[in-house]
Order: sequence, then structure tokens, then C-alpha cells
Amino acid sequence: MTAFVCLGRGVHLWKKNATLDSKLMEVVRDDVAGEPQTGKRWVRQSLSKIQEALQEQQHVQLSRETIRRLLNKHNIRPKSNVKRLYPKLHPDRDKQFRYIARQRAAFEQAGWPCISVDTKKKELLGLFYNRGTQWCQEAQPVNTHDFPSYADGRAVPYGIYDTARNLGYVAVGKSADTPEFAVDAIVWWWQQFGCHLYPDAPELLILADGGGSNGYRPRRWKQQLQEKLADALGVTVTVCHYPTGASKWNPIEHRLFSQISRTWAGTPLTSYAVILDGLRSTKTTGGLRVEATLLDAIYEKGLSVTDADMKLLMIEKHDLCPNWNYTIRPRTSGSNT
Repeated sequence: MTAFVCLGRGVHLWKKNATLDSKLMEVVRDDVAGEPQTGKRWVRQSLSKIQEALQEQQHVQLSRETIRRLLNKHNIRPKSNVKRLYPKLHPDRDKQFRYIARQRAAFEQAGWPCISVDTKKKELLGLFYNRGTQWCQEAQPVNTHDFPSYADGRAVPYGIYDTARNLGYVAVGKSADTPEFAVDAIVWWWQQFGCHLYPDAPELLILADGGGSNGYRPRRWKQQLQEKLADALGVTVTVCHYPTGASKWNPIEHRLFSQISRTWAGTPLTSYAVILDGLRSTKTTGGLRVEATLLDAIYEKGLSVTDADMKLLMIEKHDLCPNWNYTIRPRTSGSNT
């Protein structure tokens, strides 16, 4: 008798769950999407919206956890967006990648400097959460919110990566990420390191992203390269920009910035000294070493360059993708040191 009762109760629960399941799928029927080949499915509504719809349409009241469990039976789980689509690829994208590869190979074969440049993520100074973990007995308490008003300052790390020698250099700014700041960082690298590592090099190759302070659009980026690097130091500069949306292929991203993030993972960046120490202690078994400095100057945003000033620049655009590839030559005689 006991076994019969238990069996009957189980059948009753099964029928009840089947009924709830069918009512749930009736509610979400028009909001289910998926991939036919993999069988993965998802719903556009949130659990709270489904909960409300069940109560209004089917007069069924279920907890969100029960709804989640029933959806899981149908392989419907919460999914985030995945960045996989490239809706508007530039027609010259592949040509530019090939051209950059040829330029880089030519400079490195000649023994001339080739640097990859970019601005790393800006950091707030203070007890702010920094992703990652550390081996310690007790976790470091940090602020519950990352409000800029809580910060003791802001650090703007501009990176320079020597592709041939596997060496990194970072100039940390205190204000804005501007073309003037970017060029000052490159000038610091050249005067302190570049001219000694490449004393006989007549030309410098810069690999940069398509946007940002060192993008191909800002006029002031080109003007500052002309005045502070080409004219003042007598260095001919060739710049090759990666196509829009292709910054992940810039060598500095995966060869330098990724290693820096690992070095200070889980460490609150409380001061410029902590940041500089973290940068200088970054190294890999493959030979990467990093030098760092602090640039105290205050950089102003929004400075423009007139058409008349642009006409005075010694810019020679390349035949292939001229907006992305150009060479800036000195207007006056200068010294490489």
C-alpha cells in the first residue's frame, strides 16, 4: 500500500510539473530565440517579467528560482552579448595589415627602431578595486564605489614598446590624454633610450591605433611630431596606423599592457609611486623589461591646428592608404641626440 501511495504521489507531482512547464513555455513562446545547429536557446524577457506574465496570463505564481530551473530543462540559460560581428570592415583593412608587416620587417632588417604606442587604461589613485588576486592572509579592503571624487589623482599611462628588442617604456601623465602628451612621451623615450639604442638610425617607425590621442585624424598629433621630434631632434618619422577597430593587433596590447595588468593585479593603485614601481617591476621570462617615468606637465584638451599651420608641415603621404601611412621629415637641420 505504501509503495502504491508513493507512486501515485510521484505521478501527481510529475503531472503538476508538466503543467507548469507547458504554461511557462506558452508565456515565453514568442520571446524565445536560439541557434538551430547547437540547440542553444535564450529568452528576451527577464525572470521578473516572466514571473509577472505567468501571474497575469496563466494565473500561476512561481518563484524566480523555479522559473530558472524550468527554463534550464529546455536548455534556456542567461547569456550575455558576444562581440563577434564586424558589420562594416574597411575595404583596405587587409592591405593595411600587409603593408604594416612589410614596413615593420624592413625597419627591423635595417636595424632601425620600430615602436608600438598606445595609451593604457586610465587609473584612479586611491583605495579602488583592482581586478585580480594576491597571495595574502587577509584581503585588502577597498572603497565600495569607484567615484572619481574619491580619487587622490588620476594616472594616464602612455606606453611605448620596442618590437625588435622586446623592451617597454611607460610615461605616466597626471592630466589629459592629448596628442601633445603622446608626443612628449615618445620624445622622452627617444632622448633617454632610443637615440642610444639606435645611434645611426635615420628614421623611426611608429605603429599606432587609428583613434585616440595618436590617431590618424588629430592634426595636433602630426604637428607635435613635426615640431618636437622631426624638427627639434632631426628624426624622420614614419607612422602606420592600424585600421579602425583593429587595435587588438597593435603589438603593445598583448606584449606590454597585458603583462603590466598581471603585475599589479589585485593591488590598489594608491599613488604614482605605486604605479611606477609596478611598471618597473614588470618582466617576463621572454626578456621583457619596463622603464617608467612621470610627466608632471598639465595638458590642455581641445587645442586646434589651423589649415595654414598644416600646410607648413613636411608630411609625405604614402601611396597605399595615405590617411593611415605617412612620413614626417625635419624642416630644419637637427641632431639625433
